[in-house]
Amino acid sequence: MNIVDIIEKKRDKKELSSEEIDFFINGYVNDTIKDYQISALLMAIVLNGMNVKETSNLTNSMMNSGDIYDLSMIEGIKCDKHSTGGVGDKTTLILAPLLASAGIKISKMSGRGLGHTGGTLDKLESIPNFNINLEIDDFIKQVNEIGIAIIGQSANLVPADKKLYALRDVSGTVQSIPLIASSIMSKKLASGSDAIILDVKVGKGAFMKTIDEAKELAKLMVMIGKDLNKDIKAVITDMNRPLGFAIGNNLEVIEAINTLQGNGPKDLEELCLRLGSIMLTQAKKADDVKQAYDILKEKINNNEAFNKFRDLVIAQGGDVSYVDDPSLFDKAKYEINIYANEEGFLNDIDALSIGKLALELGAGRHTKEEAIDYSAGVYLHKQLGEKIKTNDFLATLYTNKDNENVFIKLFKDAIKISSNKIEKEDLIKTIIQ
Repeated sequence: MNIVDIIEKKRDKKELSSEEIDFFINGYVNDTIKDYQISALLMAIVLNGMNVKETSNLTNSMMNSGDIYDLSMIEGIKCDKHSTGGVGDKTTLILAPLLASAGIKISKMSGRGLGHTGGTLDKLESIPNFNINLEIDDFIKQVNEIGIAIIGQSANLVPADKKLYALRDVSGTVQSIPLIASSIMSKKLASGSDAIILDVKVGKGAFMKTIDEAKELAKLMVMIGKDLNKDIKAVITDMNRPLGFAIGNNLEVIEAINTLQGNGPKDLEELCLRLGSIMLTQAKKADDVKQAYDILKEKINNNEAFNKFRDLVIAQGGDVSYVDDPSLFDKAKYEINIYANEEGFLNDIDALSIGKLALELGAGRHTKEEAIDYSAGVYLHKQLGEKIKTNDFLATLYTNKDNENVFIKLFKDAIKISSNKIEKEDLIKTIIQ
């Protein structure tokens, strides 16, 4: 078998066999096939696509390129959740303990943020001493004991994806639905969970800009899961606007704590309840989504969900006093308050622009090596569609950088106040199962 023949085959819009896919994945991981050859193949895939069978075979080959976690020692159905990335997306911080409080085993492996999207691990590490590097035996033990653990991926989990993703990032081949689907699903399936819900973001602040693209990606990932005998469901959710009020690491942890106590933004709470209701039925803990919703709502009302978050923080070495008293979190040197200079309705809060602003404030990374400022970020004081009066309090920017005028301009460029009110769209667009 020859890599040039495989490149030419995909160049000519032909289907690659599972053996050919295994050959180029194994060759790339083992350094017997060069970057420039894989770059050519990736571009051929971007231009000519892959069918479901090819994408499923690619996912399987990538999944088997490194460690596959055996979670059979965890009692019951193991559940996981993945988001394709967004702005202010602290859903995992709420959803995971909420589901664990209802008896689901949450064995979650999360990632870091890069660019304008935030990472769950970075948010958790804003809690002093929180340890995201558990050995697999300790991970399994913790899930069995308290029902939840959230850790980073091991260095040898799907090494093919690590190499391919880095190459795609510098070769103009990121935007390919088969490559995105195989990247996500190979990691999720290698992590060993029985049931997975995929939160596919769509809109300005997401990788998928249109509902058609999001549906195509969601359907493909669900089909891959079924092909590999996993219970996968996908929910397409809006990312034209930030999720909740807080964007930035410890700001989002604080908002998650408030939501677990029933005092968070209602749109964020509703999204977590609806996603959780689907997962509760997947795990056979409820007969239908209505019953599941009521169960989860009660877990917030009776404080069990919040207490499960405390259990998670304590189990992974975090300083739980910050959870009990969020005023302990580090404060940024500068707090920049922004007020409205016109009247009307807040008809746009551009998620991508707000995410990029948070990045410039210090809340994100331009490169993987860059340090994050856990205290930096944006806090919105108005929601989409609200009536705005002159001098109304719109937002607070938190940063340790002295660049106030630039930051204020970036924020004001990200919003739109106009005379006619628009209707706020539902966060959940559709469900693929």
